[in-house]
Amino acid sequence: MGTYINQNLLNNLFYILSSIFVYYFIYDHGKFWKENSRQSQWLFIACTGFSLLLCMKFPIYIADNCIHDLRQIPFLIGTLYGGGIAGGALLFILLIVRSIFYGFQFLTVVVYVTMFIVAALVSPAFQRLNRTSKLYTSVCLTFFLAVLTTGIAIAISDFQVTQSYIVDFILIPPFGMLFVVYIMETLKEAIIMRSKLIKVEKMEIVSQLAASISHEVRNPLTVVKGFIQLMKSQSVPKETQDEYMHIALEEIHRAETIINDYLTFAKPSTNKTEPLMVDQELCYVIHMLQPIAQMNGIKIEEKLQPGSIIGNAQHFRQCFLNLMKNSIEAMPNGGILTVSSTVQENGIIITVQDTGIGMTKEQISRFGEPYFSTKEKGTGLGSMVAVKLIETMNGTWQIQSEVGHGTLTTIMFPKA
Repeated sequence: MGTYINQNLLNNLFYILSSIFVYYFIYDHGKFWKENSRQSQWLFIACTGFSLLLCMKFPIYIADNCIHDLRQIPFLIGTLYGGGIAGGALLFILLIVRSIFYGFQFLTVVVYVTMFIVAALVSPAFQRLNRTSKLYTSVCLTFFLAVLTTGIAIAISDFQVTQSYIVDFILIPPFGMLFVVYIMETLKEAIIMRSKLIKVEKMEIVSQLAASISHEVRNPLTVVKGFIQLMKSQSVPKETQDEYMHIALEEIHRAETIINDYLTFAKPSTNKTEPLMVDQELCYVIHMLQPIAQMNGIKIEEKLQPGSIIGNAQHFRQCFLNLMKNSIEAMPNGGILTVSSTVQENGIIITVQDTGIGMTKEQISRFGEPYFSTKEKGTGLGSMVAVKLIETMNGTWQIQSEVGHGTLTTIMFPKA
């Protein structure tokens, strides 16, 4: 058997497989081919036709008077998968190239016309089969055609069936077809599965987007609710009431901005940046969260140094609103929330420290993942948005936490 399986045979298989890979590579990386079935069919004909040509150009030399090749494999593959049009084009290429290389032979015409007719008739049913059925059908059909055309050759001419002919023309091609069809079906299924995966990912993004909208809008609405409850529960001076109303309107406007950003799929960006006074921005966020903190028995301590960074005010406030709100929710029985900012040579360091329930090492490592939260009804989207905003403003972050001893979040931004 080793006499028949030589380098030329392996080269023929290499030509066929390479053409299949080239076809799927071009098809998968070009939207044009997927949207135009006719052009895709001609691409398939070109690839299989080229491998057919190479098989005939570099045949399998078994003996001085014995030359074979595996041209029938790309020919049958093209006809079964491409139908009568592809098969007819490949038949034309095969007969023309055969005449150029070896001269015209009537027996060759009869053999491959017979193969074409049978394969073209089987093609519609073959394309509807599943992968396992295609594998069995391709092997049986190739073997049947090899035996059938050999019988025709013996009947109409003085054809000698040698041992090498039986191996290379009758036995090896069915196994070659099995291998090639398996590769084709695997590549085709991979492309289909990736297309389905992209659709699933898009639906997941839509789901996350909807959940994120509701989560981010809840923050300003919670602030508005807190101020309204304060005004309702006690007699508030007119001046303070106006201040509360002003902040409430600003928060409603912020909620509207968040909705507009998400609906237009706006990602956090630094397109609109300006110098930000860190201490003033943090005071603004602390002032917004003061009513919620008081309602939960939490004292907020400020240790702020004046310092300036380059960033987006809306994003900065949203980021630290999320972080501080997480800290407040981590202290269900009250506690102390300490917010500090320190100006150093290499940047401005902001810390948010609470005396809450803390986190485990695993929870720290997953901080910022969507849908991961230490809260019973949390979504994790607030932390995810905060982390994204920090990175957008070229900041870095670090978390230190211990269960039962609170959490320290450290954020560093480059100075303006």
